[in-house]
Amino acid sequence: MLNYLTPENENMKRKTKNKTKKREEKVKSMMYANFGEFISQKRVEKQITLRKMADMLGVSAPFLTDVEKDRRNPFDMEKLTQLAKILELSNEERELMFNLAGKKRNAVAPDLPEYIMERDYVSAALRTARDLDAGEEEWNQFVEELRKRKG
Repeated sequence: MLNYLTPENENMKRKTKNKTKKREEKVKSMMYANFGEFISQKRVEKQITLRKMADMLGVSAPFLTDVEKDRRNPFDMEKLTQLAKILELSNEERELMFNLAGKKRNAVAPDLPEYIMERDYVSAALRTARDLDAGEEEWNQFVEELRKRKG
């Protein structure tokens, strides 16, 4: 049986791939109860002691312990960027770390506010999406369209 690559087939294949990726991201985020657990597990995976990582970040070991135990809020953006480098996080892991940090603070992920605040049209788009009750599928389509434009 010949498999012809038509635009419709290619589009269907892309949508399936995007849905699979989104499911994988959800599963990964569920693997960590919170920000502290995420950085603790990543630190252990990299075989970095708590004291060594605290030194690398310029914080005390008890402070880092409190962050890992979810007793303190996540670090500021500068420390989060430093942490991502220390732990050699992939882009996907870095985004997950930012999302978990935002959730802990009950705020938007810390890598996004500056982008949102500097562009009024982003706030307008978010409000429109909220008012129209845009779901995951609509957002996925929007993101996919943006990616197509960037090539």
